[in-house]
Amino acid sequence: MTTYEGQSTLGELGATADAVRRAMESVIEGKPEVVRVSLTVLLAGGHLLLEDVPGVGKTMLAKALARSVDCSVRRIQFTPDLLPSDITGVSVYDQERREFEFKPGAVFSQIVIGDEINRASPKTQSALLEAMEERQVTADGETYALPKPFMVVATQNPVEMEGTYPLPEAQRDRFMARVSMGYPSFEAELRMLEGHGESSPLDALRPVVQDHRLVKLMEAVRGIHVSDPVRHYALNLLDATRNYPEVRLGASPRAGLQLLRAAKASAALQGREYVLPDDVQALAVPVLAHRLLPTAQAQLNRHTTEDLVGEILTHTPMPDVYAQRRGF
Repeated sequence: MTTYEGQSTLGELGATADAVRRAMESVIEGKPEVVRVSLTVLLAGGHLLLEDVPGVGKTMLAKALARSVDCSVRRIQFTPDLLPSDITGVSVYDQERREFEFKPGAVFSQIVIGDEINRASPKTQSALLEAMEERQVTADGETYALPKPFMVVATQNPVEMEGTYPLPEAQRDRFMARVSMGYPSFEAELRMLEGHGESSPLDALRPVVQDHRLVKLMEAVRGIHVSDPVRHYALNLLDATRNYPEVRLGASPRAGLQLLRAAKASAALQGREYVLPDDVQALAVPVLAHRLLPTAQAQLNRHTTEDLVGEILTHTPMPDVYAQRRGF
């Protein structure tokens, strides 16, 4: 079994991921795929956007992920009057020392939960751009590094648009994946009504992995091998989004990088030292769909961006898996 710098093995990564998954599923009933994508994004070092109607457990999922990992956690409730300095921090004049002292904002945490991110003004939303991309904050000419690991888990409601500010494409592009919770099945909702009636399952949730260990696992994920055929397949998908008739804005180069990083994490979660085309295909919708802008005709035909990515996957041939293994 491959070891990354003598620290993390794929077996240890799988055991840790299983522990985190079980902890999250003790809170989130009947959503194994959503939990899997959330774990994938965490190990890939990305950011997660949870988009769905109110009351289906978006914030609960974000809190379950945060509490399963022994990291510092801050929650930001986005409102129209929230200021950029509330997120990044502000310099305050210290009269005793006669100098300005930087007071870090809520973004200086390892896991940041941004609740209803589309309720803040565009100016406030943009305060997260540098933090999400470069893992740092610049204030008053000084640059401050953010802690490791650093992950933003944001929620938004796509239905109730009154008093909201849609996320600009530049910020949506910084989220590695977008997932929707959806309504639970009858059985899952019944278990939720039975188990959540007296107390919240979050109260009993305890961390299962420490932050420094998580950083090592993320480093191990970056060492997963990606062959040329898989890279070409990912690039063919990106190119198809840019030339598809019903798409007016295709996926960016950043999307390709994040798709392969997510595919590496998916392969590691399955105990593999290499990425298969199946890993790329399985993550194409959550990683690419929120980055695309459909044409007016596609919207008239009620084709969602998820539908469009699905059609692109159907028409893009996958590389031969045996040829890929020979390349490895």
